[in-house]
Amino acid sequence: MNNAMTFVATGDSFITRRLPAERTERFAGISGLIRRAHFRFTNLEVTAHRFEGTPSALSGGTWAVAPPEVLQDIADYGFNAVAWANNHTLDYLYDGLEATAKYLDQYGFVHAGVGRNLAEASEVKYIETAAGRVALIAATSTFHDFWAAGEQRPDLAGRPGVNPLRYHANHIVSAERLELLKQIADTVHINAQQKLSKKEGFATGAETDVFMFGKHRFMAGEREGLATTPHEGDMRRMLVRIAEAKRQADYVLVSIHAHEMEADAKDKPADFLKTFARACIDGGAHAVIGHGPHIVRGIEIYKNRPIFYSLGNFIFQNDTVTHLPADFYEKYGLGHTDTISDALDKRSGNETRGLGTDPKVWSSIVPFWTMEDGELKELALYPIEMGFGQSRYSRGWPALTPDTGVLQTLQMLSAPFGTRIEIAGHIGKVIIS
Repeated sequence: MNNAMTFVATGDSFITRRLPAERTERFAGISGLIRRAHFRFTNLEVTAHRFEGTPSALSGGTWAVAPPEVLQDIADYGFNAVAWANNHTLDYLYDGLEATAKYLDQYGFVHAGVGRNLAEASEVKYIETAAGRVALIAATSTFHDFWAAGEQRPDLAGRPGVNPLRYHANHIVSAERLELLKQIADTVHINAQQKLSKKEGFATGAETDVFMFGKHRFMAGEREGLATTPHEGDMRRMLVRIAEAKRQADYVLVSIHAHEMEADAKDKPADFLKTFARACIDGGAHAVIGHGPHIVRGIEIYKNRPIFYSLGNFIFQNDTVTHLPADFYEKYGLGHTDTISDALDKRSGNETRGLGTDPKVWSSIVPFWTMEDGELKELALYPIEMGFGQSRYSRGWPALTPDTGVLQTLQMLSAPFGTRIEIAGHIGKVIIS
């Protein structure tokens, strides 16, 4: 591993519209940056098909679907690798998953994190570049339970789905409060069905030091709060894949889609994500690329390798889906005579609430970094904006910007990790010690 390799990555590409046929200066600037790198990554946060799937009873928030031709637009930006394990992967159930995989193959993408069973979903994917071979592994911690891919058995096929990173969330309270919680549980019978399921053999026993209040885990402890840890089996599976990949490629990158946060701070990752990311680096990964909360989170340089806890958005067009199922309309008290515009108006309170009104959602960064002999040599951060304040059918396309506000935010969020960022002109530079 003697040659330098360059990498570029973005957060979520929630794309539901086609790029204009006439390429704009906005497109040219950011595409030029992306195409300078050997490895060029984005997270695809839509299913791509011609409604070849059935809308799920549960979605990632919006039933995310776009025509497969948007994959050509993703390719035109310059990306050559995508992850698509996220909270929208099964918005259109298994047929939507299968169709999206088909179109990703047709458009020539290396794509990771989803498969017809757990082995395929967790599979390492490789991309050949002029500077060497890169391995990509992708997972998500944000998903509905039935979206997790299932293992094969000798006598039964596995289940299609995402490569899951589950976690334990333990609510720590004093012994006195835990006793009160147990009394409340007995009074309101919140655990009645759970007790019956154990008695009849449909549920297994819980740990002796954990009290289940409904679906939530409580433990007694001196330091009250929420403690999260990665699922041991999922963590072990990821480390096995990393160990495999580092013997088969020059560089190993891990993608993780995660909405989970520290307490109520959306811009800070949950503890289990920090544990997971550092374990991936310890296991041989050269970078961890996070995305999911639709805003940026801090950057950690761990053992001279970058961890991006969230790169925010790259393309964000969740308000221009063309169809939504009846479930969405019913949620907002709408019926069959209402239209998609009515539904989107109702959700946003006529653009007075929601993600469309949060400026942090519409500014982000694109990191461009160089590694040599497995070591980080340079990391530059390019701020982008996506049209905050524009109409919902116009905003969502990325463009490089001279506004350094997001870099200043990133300085603050990265400082607790010991990461120093200098702003030179309109570009951020991570200080490599």
